Amino acid sequence: MTKVSTVTGEVDTSSLGRTLVHEHIFVLGEEYRENYQRDWDEGAMIAKAVADLTELKELGIDTIMDPTVLGLGRYLPRIKTIAQQVELNIIAATGLYTFNDVPMQFHYTGPGLMFDVPEPLTDLFVRDITEGIADTGVRAGFLKCAIDEPGLTPGVERVMRATARASVQTGAPITVHTNASTRSGLIAQRVLMEEGVDLSKVIIGHSGDSTDIEYLTRLADSGSLLGMDRFGLDSFLSLADRVDTVVELINRGYVDNIVLSHDASCFIDFFDPHLKQQLVPNWNYRHISEDVIPALLTKGVSAADIDLMLVANPRRHFE
Repeated sequence: MTKVSTVTGEVDTSSLGRTLVHEHIFVLGEEYRENYQRDWDEGAMIAKAVADLTELKELGIDTIMDPTVLGLGRYLPRIKTIAQQVELNIIAATGLYTFNDVPMQFHYTGPGLMFDVPEPLTDLFVRDITEGIADTGVRAGFLKCAIDEPGLTPGVERVMRATARASVQTGAPITVHTNASTRSGLIAQRVLMEEGVDLSKVIIGHSGDSTDIEYLTRLADSGSLLGMDRFGLDSFLSLADRVDTVVELINRGYVDNIVLSHDASCFIDFFDPHLKQQLVPNWNYRHISEDVIPALLTKGVSAADIDLMLVANPRRHFE
């Protein structure tokens, strides 16, 4: 049996059930919140998260992977409070989210820098996985890094290689935020493979923003899972295009390489919440259960294939 760490303790992978592989609970810069977000109500926001995740569980989802790491406002005490009030498994991540540079805490410290020491990022990621995050007792279950439109900047490469080395040391799988329009998933695969990562342990996040079947099959042929994980973010790609792309991949024999999610959250401080609701009303935890699965079934996708994408493929990611 294979165990995976969740916010409330270890569970066997056989009990993960239907899993959404990329859902945030809060994307919330704590420094910004403390200084400028005057309308924040901690109790009300925790209650909203509990209600949203309880509703998700009632819709048949058993587990979410939450890739909120350094750079996105990870704060485990709040997430732990929420997890203790819901029946849904929450798997926390470690890693660092940047499109360009490392944070100043690491700018001068590392191999070949002013303070020339072994890469501190790798040690921090490994500690989160093996010992726990801060003093919460929660161990991270997977790793997260990013490569977006700016490409493989020195900071992005440093984080990606540190993430890869932590994965090799611990066996923890990786989710990579990518930019499908620049095909940055291929760059991520190359760098991770250079560091010895088994690409079958990697989710190429936001692959679902693309209808480029040649790009997607190249990623899958290298063994990675395709994160069709922004359902509801219709301003990037419509529901119809996202569904048709999944169907085409399944018809070409790639169902074993597909995982599903929304990249949604209970609250994200990147946008005004009212404007966000107006622009992307379907960007919520319910969309896959209520709209996407029925659309896939209508297009001829079998119930067995739905279970592969939601149950077997995420489970294999941890095994």
